[in-house]
Amino acid sequence: MSHIPVNHPLRPLYRAVAAVIGLYVLAFGIVGFVLTRGTDLFARSDVSALGLPTNQAFSLLSIVAGAVILVSVAIGRNIDRIVELGGGIAFLLVGTVMLALLHTDSNVLNFSPVTCIVSYVIGTLLLAAGLYGKVAPARPTALEDARGRASG
Repeated sequence: MSHIPVNHPLRPLYRAVAAVIGLYVLAFGIVGFVLTRGTDLFARSDVSALGLPTNQAFSLLSIVAGAVILVSVAIGRNIDRIVELGGGIAFLLVGTVMLALLHTDSNVLNFSPVTCIVSYVIGTLLLAAGLYGKVAPARPTALEDARGRASG
């Protein structure tokens, strides 16, 4: 895949963006879990954490997703890239599916239109971080390459 940048100079910025997203998702999950403790797992109540409606199931999923994102960013070595690409696609798909199920009994994660928008934004940012986060060993420069051919 030659069109995906390798060793992009803004890779640290994209890793930082992914880390902030992971922290936000983890904080949302923890606050939501504390606020929904004692309620039904898939309750559709008016409980909101950090401005978004939630229930215990959505909070638990957010804790897992945030922790996975943070651990992958801490590890790096292209593991973060794979998690960010997969997580970006997952957030975009979940936002789309929950938008379709918004006003039905199948809205088990208690999504609202704002939650769908936040899911789209998170998915897009994670996808961008994954696309620009690929690392590889540095290639020899043209001068080193020319020296290698002249001596060999």
